[in-house]
Amino acid sequence: MSDKIFSAFNSSRVAVIGDLMLDVYLWGQVSRISPEAPVPIVNIKKREARLGGAANVIRNLGTLEAGKVYAFGAVGDDESGREIIKLLSGSGFQTQGVTCDPSRLTTEKRRVMASGQQMLREDLEDCSPINDTLRRKMVSPLIDLVRRKEVDAVIFEDYAKGVLASWMLEEILVETRKAGIPTALDPKPGNLTPVKGLTAIKPNRLEAFALAGLQDPGSGCAPEEDPDLRQAAEIIESQWAPDYLLLSLAAQGLGIFRKNKWHKLIPTRAREVFDVSGAGDTVTATFVLACTAGADAALAAEIANCAAGVVVGKVGTAPIIKEELISAWKGINK
Repeated sequence: MSDKIFSAFNSSRVAVIGDLMLDVYLWGQVSRISPEAPVPIVNIKKREARLGGAANVIRNLGTLEAGKVYAFGAVGDDESGREIIKLLSGSGFQTQGVTCDPSRLTTEKRRVMASGQQMLREDLEDCSPINDTLRRKMVSPLIDLVRRKEVDAVIFEDYAKGVLASWMLEEILVETRKAGIPTALDPKPGNLTPVKGLTAIKPNRLEAFALAGLQDPGSGCAPEEDPDLRQAAEIIESQWAPDYLLLSLAAQGLGIFRKNKWHKLIPTRAREVFDVSGAGDTVTATFVLACTAGADAALAAEIANCAAGVVVGKVGTAPIIKEELISAWKGINK
């Protein structure tokens, strides 16, 4: 069954709409402490730019060899925005849905790295909401794709950088429900009002409690025995009514909550954890792609959890390669 699913990735068409970012890594060496302040001096040797945020989800879909990937989002009229579009188009992604807002700064996260460790992160961003005219330039063509049956799934990636609004989800979900295609939201607590009709919502534990308006007491017990986590999941389910609530639970793995009960709990597959950056993006991309390829939610979640176990063993925001996923999957299903 899984072989057929992996093979079907190649014919899946997915649209991703949300906050596009540029992740920049400045790699260098530390040999001394600054005489100006008690901080290390990093001698930069290399600059590397990677797709981040919603663009990292797109990147993961590409390395998983999805048939076609459509990008929808906004960038500023600056070098970072042009670099995002260049990276997207250079990888074969459809960028007609990427709009330019000359009034804003493209989100860029710069990480200074030395000896495999992150020394510093700088964020350059404008989180003010883009205007609805620009939002309409994303929503209308995406809805057209759904109506023309040219897309098999839609992913909403919310990092609260100003792109997504609840009305956008509502309008798109009307069409995706008619078309019978899966949808998923990676939410940022406090940014969107609840929207019903999603196939899946994928918060991590911290986000889940924030979405529910609760404090996480951090009990440390197993998910199925954690009354506080259950309460948070029940509140999210009542407010958002997704078909499935996927909960990324770090070392406790991935949980599927449905109809006021745990549908499935999947233990973590990570062998070593170097960097969790972008792991949630990998889970969302892999889950949705597996669903479009014919997997049910439980199997899709297991495949996504396996993918996350691979990427956390890499340094920095890194995607899951299809061959890596297949190898890891076979390794745990001998």
